[in-house]
Amino acid sequence: MHYRSLLFAAASAASLWAGVAAAQPAADTEVEEFVVTGTRAVGRTRLETLAPVDVITTGTLQQRGTTELATALATTVPSINFPRPSNTDGTDTIRPATLRGQGPDQTLVLVNGTRRHATALVNTNGSVGRGSAAVDLNAIPSTAIERIEVLRDGASAQYGSDAIAGVINMRLREASSGGGLSVTTGGYVTSFDGFYGGTRDLTDGQTTTVSGWQGLNLLGDGFLTLSAEYRTRENTNRSDVDPRVTPVRVTSRFGDGDADDLTFYANAGKPLGDNWNLYGWYGYEHRDASSAATYRLPTDATQNILAVYPNGYLPLITTDTEDNSAGVGIKGEWAGFNVDLNLVYGKNDIDFGVQHTLNPSLGPTSPTSFQAGGLTYDQAVFGADFSREVEVGLVKPLNVAFGLEARRENYKINPGEPGSYIRGPFTTLALGSRGFTGFTPSNIVDVDRDAVGVYLDLEGNLTEKLSASAAVRYEDYSDFGGNTTGKLSARYDFTPEFAIRGSVSTGFRAPALQQQYYTATSILYINGVPFETGTYPSVSPVGRALGGKPLEPETSDNYALGFVFRKGAFELTVDAYQIKVQDRIVLSETLTGSATAAPGTNARVIYDLLSPYGASAARFFINGVDTDTKGVDIVAHYKIVDEQAGTFDLTAAGNVNDFSVTRSPTTSATILPTPVSLFARQATLRFEDGAPKHKLTLQGDWKRQNWGATLRSTFYGDV
Repeated sequence: MHYRSLLFAAASAASLWAGVAAAQPAADTEVEEFVVTGTRAVGRTRLETLAPVDVITTGTLQQRGTTELATALATTVPSINFPRPSNTDGTDTIRPATLRGQGPDQTLVLVNGTRRHATALVNTNGSVGRGSAAVDLNAIPSTAIERIEVLRDGASAQYGSDAIAGVINMRLREASSGGGLSVTTGGYVTSFDGFYGGTRDLTDGQTTTVSGWQGLNLLGDGFLTLSAEYRTRENTNRSDVDPRVTPVRVTSRFGDGDADDLTFYANAGKPLGDNWNLYGWYGYEHRDASSAATYRLPTDATQNILAVYPNGYLPLITTDTEDNSAGVGIKGEWAGFNVDLNLVYGKNDIDFGVQHTLNPSLGPTSPTSFQAGGLTYDQAVFGADFSREVEVGLVKPLNVAFGLEARRENYKINPGEPGSYIRGPFTTLALGSRGFTGFTPSNIVDVDRDAVGVYLDLEGNLTEKLSASAAVRYEDYSDFGGNTTGKLSARYDFTPEFAIRGSVSTGFRAPALQQQYYTATSILYINGVPFETGTYPSVSPVGRALGGKPLEPETSDNYALGFVFRKGAFELTVDAYQIKVQDRIVLSETLTGSATAAPGTNARVIYDLLSPYGASAARFFINGVDTDTKGVDIVAHYKIVDEQAGTFDLTAAGNVNDFSVTRSPTTSATILPTPVSLFARQATLRFEDGAPKHKLTLQGDWKRQNWGATLRSTFYGDV
């Protein structure tokens, strides 16, 4: 099919209240702020850092023409991609973003410099990020953010697990006065030629967003900033007509689902005297969404009951998420040290439902909607960070930073209502709600773990032109043990205009609780045939019988080299990188069974193993995939200021990324008579070709007094 699609958006109302806090410079004032991500030294701007850091301000986010935070980041940072999967059982509602082609869970996300919790969802279907449990970037409204710093470099030695590709640090807005309100609406106008002939012209995906923020004075010298956003989105559909039905018509739905989002954030700070400050924040998000499953034909004897759906049916999966996060901390000076003590808690709840469906095994009296159960993940983190400058005979004092982080995690699976999973009296028909089978009592999980990490980070100027840093971190987990990572970085300024920078580091990512314990039965279509497919823990009886082992951490080796050039109003950064990841955690191939297969064959052995669990296919998480990623980020920026015409910001940001799988997991001893591949060609292609190898964004921003305009075009390579 050939698609021609136009996204249109229009801001119908926008206003600003006077009296913005003094700490907030006017939008047309040129202020180069110091970067706090990727460095614990004070006084480095984004072009002075030892590793590439993108700084995205709230003004930049407003110019992106989208109210989705992850989409705005993808149009700003060259190596961030934000795919839009469809029909993926929750992943199309909580969409994951990727950095430098790595997994969505291999980028660490911070809020105000502290670790943010992941979602309870594990991506189990055939989308980019399959097998990952990532952070939902869209759970934070863009109106609540003052700036975002994106470190495009491995940083596990500085921040701990997950920071293999880099770090995204969201700094919340701090204002004691002022405010803003905006209403934005838009949608898609699309035309495409159908595979079976004809042209489809669509206008869909209508999205309306209302957002605002208000700064308030808190007890005289403090601030309280409140931010809220409501967004409603209608579904899009890019599916073609279905020639299997009469009359020929569109029966499926591929595209974005319907969604209603409500988010609220409060951020506060209060000086306590003697250089100490109290700070804290709270965030809430609620999302009601629905997406389509696979259409069931009226003639599908095991999936449909004609008395209920004479024309077939399209199940709709509802995903209701609720996200809460809160943090409190105190920072100041003590005995010559800069001290930051903080405690952060986050929780993500997901409830699944199915509408316009049935449980065929219950017969004609089956309900047509079900509550299918849910997932919960929560995380509590305590952090203590200390830093000070020490005179050691260098041209400038050496910055010494150290600290610890203690973390507790919990993961739960809650069962659905019985009708969503039981086998009824019609035993020859499929059991459970179609589209999404409910979690059963045997799927119930309630597990937790603890982790403690300590780090040491040194950074300083060895000469007037040479600066360097070294970091080491040790983390110990209650479920698999310890891990040590390290990092060396350096930068040499040949002239005030030109510098080179580079780094070498090791990294790791601990296996998520979601990956270790997720268990469910779902309907997967393999070569057009539906299979009741069980996803099992690797150490469960099924997992071990098919080759599963306890999951181990992923490890990585990162290498980076680049340069910075600036001359007047022109800036250019070029950063090449290589990321080698060992023992990636992936979801195995789906191993299918058959009751009619000959005894002693793989298919019959699998069927006999799974039939007590009500499944005919199985998959589980495994280690063993090694990958090698090579790429380069290029960012050029030029600013033109004219008193009459206004200010023009011209930006070109590009990324070239080559991803290859260098080792696939070997089959260990199993009950199967014939060895099987646990990571086949399709999974390899999803890694190697699931994200564009080339991406280029060209953008021009114009501003004059209270007027502004943005023109942007993004080019993607083949996927």
